[in-house]
Amino acid sequence: GQIVIRPMMYLALSYDHRLIDGREAVTALKIIKEAIEDPTRMLIDL
Repeated sequence: GQIVIRPMMYLALSYDHRLIDGREAVTALKIIKEAIEDPTRMLIDL
């Protein structure tokens, strides 16, 4: 159980609530986050 400093990136998404429901926006943000965390998955999905 060692504390380690690691790089971190903050990700934000802006959208118009009149056009996009919050649930869909959060789902899209989660997909983007997962793709950034594991870029090889993007290549496999081609």
